[in-house]
Amino acid sequence: MEFNHKSVLLDECIENLDITPSCIYVDGTLGGAGHSGEILKRLTTGHLYCIDRDGDAIEVAAQRLKKYGERVTIIKDTYSNMRSALLSYGVTSVDGILLDLGVSSYQLDEAGRGFSYMHDGPLDMRMNPEDKISAYEVVNTYERQELIRVLKDYGEEPFAKNIAAHIIKRREEAPIETTGQLCEVIKAAIPMKVQKTLGHPAKRSFQAIRIEVNGELNELEHVLDDIPDMLNPGGRVCIITFHSLEDRIVKNKFKEWEDPCTCPKSFPVCVCGKKSLGRQVNKKPIIASKEEMEENTRSQSAKLRVFEKAK
Repeated sequence: MEFNHKSVLLDECIENLDITPSCIYVDGTLGGAGHSGEILKRLTTGHLYCIDRDGDAIEVAAQRLKKYGERVTIIKDTYSNMRSALLSYGVTSVDGILLDLGVSSYQLDEAGRGFSYMHDGPLDMRMNPEDKISAYEVVNTYERQELIRVLKDYGEEPFAKNIAAHIIKRREEAPIETTGQLCEVIKAAIPMKVQKTLGHPAKRSFQAIRIEVNGELNELEHVLDDIPDMLNPGGRVCIITFHSLEDRIVKNKFKEWEDPCTCPKSFPVCVCGKKSLGRQVNKKPIIASKEEMEENTRSQSAKLRVFEKAK
C-alpha cells in the first residue's frame, strides 16, 4: 500500500512543540507518521501516543514507527475521543499535543476513497471507511435545505442553492454514484464566467460534503473543550488548519483561553474570577515558507497556531 504524505509545516511544528526527551506527547492525527517520526526522534524515556481513525494510515504508520518500539502507542479512534482514549492507557495529562487537520495526500490521491474532485471514484469521503454515512448518502438522501446548509456553512459556496437544485434534479433520474458525476452536476450549476476565476468549481462543495461526512468541525470543537485539562503546566498544543472555518474556531478558542474574562469592558477590574489558562505563542498564525509552498502546493492554505498552558 502506497501512503505518500508530505507533512506540512514539519519543522515549525517540532520547534513549537518544544519537545523534552522524557515527556509525553500526542499526535492526534497520525496520517503518514511524518510528524510522529520527528517527535519520536527526540524522545528518550518519553512516550508518544498516536491517534487516527483511518485503518490504512494506521497499518502503514505502524510499520514506519516500528523501530521506536515501546516509545510509541498507536490508537484507532477519532482525535475528539483523545481524552478517553488516553485514560484507557492510564494517561491523565500530557506535555504536548499536535493536530494536523488536513486530509492526507494518500486519501486525496487514492481514487477509491472518493475525496478528490481530480480523480473519478466512488462517492465516499469517509476518513474511517467503517463509518455508516458516506458522501453518497449526503448527496443522494439529504433534503434540499439540508444540502444548502452543508454547502453554505461548510463550503462557503455562493452557488449553494443552485448546486442543491441541480443535485436533486440529477438524482431523480438516477443516483449520483461517483465523484466524477458529482463534479459534472456542480459544474452545470455554476456560470462558466465564474468558473474561470474561482479555480476548480467543485472545490468548495467537496470540502463541505467531506466536513459533513466526517463531522470535522464538531470533532475540533469537542477536542478543544478537553485540551486545557489534558495539558500539563507549560505544555503546548499545535494545530494546523487548512480552511477559514477551522482556523476561526481555533483562533477564537485560543483567545478565550488566554483571556477568559467576561466582565464588561467598562469595569475597572475583573470581578468574574476567570483566570487566563496560558498564552498564544504566536499572535498571528505561522504559514509555510515560500520554498515549502512551491514544493508542496497543499501547504499553501496551512496555518499553524500554538498555545502554551500557564506554568
